[in-house]
Amino acid sequence: MESGAEVVELQRNSTNFANIVEEIVKLEKKIFPKHESLARSFDQELRKNNTGLLYMMDLHGEVVGYVMYTWPSSLSASITKLAVKESRRRQGHGEALLKAAIQKCRTRNIHRISLHVDPLRIPAMGLYKKLGFQVDSLIKCYYSGDRDANRMYLDFASN
Repeated sequence: MESGAEVVELQRNSTNFANIVEEIVKLEKKIFPKHESLARSFDQELRKNNTGLLYMMDLHGEVVGYVMYTWPSSLSASITKLAVKESRRRQGHGEALLKAAIQKCRTRNIHRISLHVDPLRIPAMGLYKKLGFQVDSLIKCYYSGDRDANRMYLDFASN
């Protein structure tokens, strides 16, 4: 990961909130298929009480990736999105973002974090396993009729 890049928590009252969200929405549209993208409802997602978003900027002020997470209860959280700009992948950005989200959940005394990932996304599966996530089950047709998902979880009691 390039030096100087850091993970930042998106704050609704920050002066650059609209610009950051706009960049993240552009990234969302590029990375995710239309039916998986939150681009049209991103602002609504961010308004939910138990939703957090962390992003990473490079030295030029460009968003290189983000992670969105929710904590619907005091015991569990879910990673709902993790995305890194294609040209910036395999440089440690995704790992830094995921670690930061895990740490945020730890500070909230969350016991379990879950996520869903296409089992064919080998680099993503490797990252999640590296950070301690385990496959819970395979969910057939999760993303579409021909795309399944692994439900994965990280228990803090077992770490």
